[in-house]
Amino acid sequence: MRDLSGQTAQEAELARLIVRTLDLDIDAAGIDPEAALFGEGLGLDSIDILEIALAVAQNYGVQLRSDDENNATIFRSLRSLNSDIQARRAA
Repeated sequence: MRDLSGQTAQEAELARLIVRTLDLDIDAAGIDPEAALFGEGLGLDSIDILEIALAVAQNYGVQLRSDDENNATIFRSLRSLNSDIQARRAA
């Protein structure tokens, strides 16, 4: 199920977690699920990613490692991060 922003329900939940965790001054529903999390997109940095990884571990029971060679792909966008989390939860 998608909402008006193009986010799935799971992506919307993750977007709210990111906004809350990082205390961002944006509306979670306004995050484009395909937009970059780093740089031009949300403008997150490596410290933000560590905070997100901790929040994901606490909320979803999924461990995201800082030394994972796939981190650039995993944290590319809200959609890619959500896909990785859901795949790990199903495993």
